Amino acid sequence: MIVRRRWTAAATTAILFSAVLSHPGPGSAAPADPATPITLSATETALVRVQLRDQAQLDRLVAAGTDLANRPRTRDGRILADLVLTGAQLAELTSQGATAVQVVQRAEDGSRHYADSVRAAEARTAAGLRAPAAGQRTTTAAVVDTLQVQQAYWWTTGGQTFLQTQVATTATDDPDVEITVSWRTSDGATGTFPLNRFEDSGEYQYHYALPQPVPNRPVQLTATSSLGGVSRVVTPTLWPNATPPPLPAGYQKDFIDAYLTPTDIQARIKRLARQYRDLVDVIDLPNKTQGYRRNAAAYLGDPAVAAVVVESVRFGDQGMNGVQVRTVDPGRRNRPLTIGYRDRVLTVSLATDTAGKTVSTTDEVAAAINARQPDRFRATVEDGSAGLPMPVAGPARLDDGLQGTEVPARPWTVQALRLGVHRDGSRVGVLAYSQEHAREWATPLVTLEFAERMLANARTDPATRELLEQVDIFVIPMVNPDGANYSFNDFNFQRKNLVNHCTGPARDPKNRTSWGVDINRNYTVGSYFDGYVGGSANCLSGTYSGTAELSEAESSNVIALAQAHPNITFAMNVHSYGGYFMWPPGAYRADGRITLPRPSIDESTLFLDSARRIVGAIAQERGTVTWPSQTGPVADVLYSAAGNSADQLYYELGIFAWDFEVGNDRWNAATSEWEAVGFQPPFDEAHGESQEYAGGLVEMVRVARDYAAAQPAP
Repeated sequence: MIVRRRWTAAATTAILFSAVLSHPGPGSAAPADPATPITLSATETALVRVQLRDQAQLDRLVAAGTDLANRPRTRDGRILADLVLTGAQLAELTSQGATAVQVVQRAEDGSRHYADSVRAAEARTAAGLRAPAAGQRTTTAAVVDTLQVQQAYWWTTGGQTFLQTQVATTATDDPDVEITVSWRTSDGATGTFPLNRFEDSGEYQYHYALPQPVPNRPVQLTATSSLGGVSRVVTPTLWPNATPPPLPAGYQKDFIDAYLTPTDIQARIKRLARQYRDLVDVIDLPNKTQGYRRNAAAYLGDPAVAAVVVESVRFGDQGMNGVQVRTVDPGRRNRPLTIGYRDRVLTVSLATDTAGKTVSTTDEVAAAINARQPDRFRATVEDGSAGLPMPVAGPARLDDGLQGTEVPARPWTVQALRLGVHRDGSRVGVLAYSQEHAREWATPLVTLEFAERMLANARTDPATRELLEQVDIFVIPMVNPDGANYSFNDFNFQRKNLVNHCTGPARDPKNRTSWGVDINRNYTVGSYFDGYVGGSANCLSGTYSGTAELSEAESSNVIALAQAHPNITFAMNVHSYGGYFMWPPGAYRADGRITLPRPSIDESTLFLDSARRIVGAIAQERGTVTWPSQTGPVADVLYSAAGNSADQLYYELGIFAWDFEVGNDRWNAATSEWEAVGFQPPFDEAHGESQEYAGGLVEMVRVARDYAAAQPAP
């Protein structure tokens, strides 16, 4: 029996928190040689792993809304953050004491990796943290703290064994407490490594370290503190200690051979519906998106001197691209400011004084255009040009700036696949959805590989057929098609959709890569509008929450699908990158770090036990292990994400909702460092992610089947 719950947050004063805590993605660049500083040209954009000077510098970046692609990590006392930066921003950070340590991905890498993946697919078709020295600070303090080992896990991947530990001290208010872990392996080897203090929203959480390489299976672990505290001796536990059933001979997989644009995904959905008529329905979701469209705009004048931004009210493709705008000197004395529009030319005749000199200002020109041509144009004074004399300028041609010549310019119907033998609501439902964030190109590869596997093996593998008999599967491969089109064709680091809610100077075309709404901050539970942390009211922020909860078609579609099919009991939101497995609560209020209500003990156990199974299935493909420290509630293992979809699905609709972050960091044995992979890695990496995480989704279907079988009969 599926129990639906309704949870309502009390509205409080909204917190303006414009942090751009976004999900990063796989990249191709190796870590920098410390002797060779990393530099970018002033206008170049890249995803860069940066060692920050101190916590204060990180706090300033968060407050300023910097595009922070992952939860910052502490290694050997260094704060490392993945940031989307221009060369000018990187230079400014460097001048303030930060150091770039890895270019994860340059802006042009996305286009190159997409092109490489397409060429590889065509060819295929034609052919048929470093552990530092141990040491504790000496102290004369009389206080002895108590230590509790919260996590002690080990695993082996690629022939290397890793150990991860979290320890909490009772001396929570002492920022100088140092904790050291001592370990012993099954073959008698011993060693130590220090832990780093972790605080979130000003609240102490624990001390931790990234997974540490050890020579063999660890059998004993102890933590000691600089205050004299000693933990009990514990035996580290194998993680995740779960293995899926073996694949049968002839099991079909590997259906992904290139990155897929929204048009490609639409075509594949159509093909699957045609190929598997007895197992597939295609659901047109009810809210059409804006489409790959923008208003046409131009600078009237010179932004370096004085200019007005003139923008069409209609989209550029609606007959406004190519419209011209100009200012003219009437050549006569004592003339008023006039506006005329004829033959697709907007003409501003400037006012003159008694000597015949033009005297109109930028503000007057903008106001006149808005007053006299409100149905066709809107005008704003370019930032820095307020009150300046308006020059004779133009003609300038309005243009929407979109580069994707092959993308249809019309509202987009987002589609979902429904897979199963019984697609009537009588079976437990599972929802997998991806690409809420446009730049996460690998995520629809995961959900489509999953769908293809379920369908292709239904007739040859009894276990797959049994799953499709018992489970009703829903897949939305692409929640945010407009943003994805923009990411593929215009700006590959685009995170949000294409709806521009900005007003005034923020509509300046120089901000075009910052417009849009973060779909995964636009839901109703624990939202920015209810005072939770992790969303923003700044329309240029990467976590802009929109004008209201569910203001966007994209987020409304996800909820509409779930509401229309109350048998959906489990859901997985697929993001990238970083290697996380998460569930609610996903948000908290800043004062006191008050999270949304915690799941019950039974539900928490279900979340964690299911996570172990799914993480184990992911690891079967190529040994990728999602770290135990990155497995848990979103608000605990990543950051507060106000208004995310998993929280609404769980708290309002009673759905067990998880989040993947595909694209786990890769261990570099030569440098003893964990390296990021980025949003759009070389296709070989994205292909690997599609295969391993599709296996995780198959295991989620098994979890749903087993859960339904364990429920008492109605």
